[in-house]
Amino acid sequence: MAVASTAAKFQLGKLPVKTDPRTLMLARYVDRTKLPAPPASFDSTTHVAKWPMYANDRLGDCTCAAAGHMIEAWTGAARGHDTEISEKSVVSAFEAVKQVDPATGEEGAVELDVLNYWRKHGIGRHKIGAYAKVATYDHTLVKSAAYLFGGLYIGLSLPETAQGQEVWDWTHSLSGAARPGSWGGHAVDVVAYDKKGLTVVTWGRLQKMTWAFWDRYCDEAYSLISNDFLLAGKAPNGLDLNALKADLALV
Repeated sequence: MAVASTAAKFQLGKLPVKTDPRTLMLARYVDRTKLPAPPASFDSTTHVAKWPMYANDRLGDCTCAAAGHMIEAWTGAARGHDTEISEKSVVSAFEAVKQVDPATGEEGAVELDVLNYWRKHGIGRHKIGAYAKVATYDHTLVKSAAYLFGGLYIGLSLPETAQGQEVWDWTHSLSGAARPGSWGGHAVDVVAYDKKGLTVVTWGRLQKMTWAFWDRYCDEAYSLISNDFLLAGKAPNGLDLNALKADLALV
């Protein structure tokens, strides 16, 4: 699968992490004694023909572009072919949640705002039924969540050093050009992983990153459950779906 080069300048748009005490935590609903060990590798890109830019080359709508890419990966895995939602649907969602970043004066959005909009209104007629935060330091749970729910919706505090890297990797420094956020905040979705690292979708292409990069620059990660998944009442082994539904009613 082709991997993106980040040498070109594209738009970002993820605003700083928003803390909400009502945000559900995936670890609360997981019984580690029943949860199967995640596979060594996972790849949900097989049935996706292409990844649209979704206007992220001219708008800071990465938070909504990532939603469009997740829908593609989900439908591709479920049906054997992907459903590509329109750029208009992605931009419309962004228009509903966008804010101006006081630090830069540029438009962007908060991931939690996008998730709440997606759950209530849908994007391209596709809704999520629930979302839960995943602790980024717990690599086993990160892998399990990506495998069981068909990917992860994540936020990165990108360093400038990533601009010239074919594979995003930590340069063993966190200062200067390697400082988290020195390039800006970016939303992407995890569509694959293996022992070397993870693959995300960004700017209409696939981009690899190492686990070392993930540990230093991923500042939020969420597992998402489609509405159809909740309505069917099914859950992966080890997930307490009834408790998740009950808590979701309080959010």
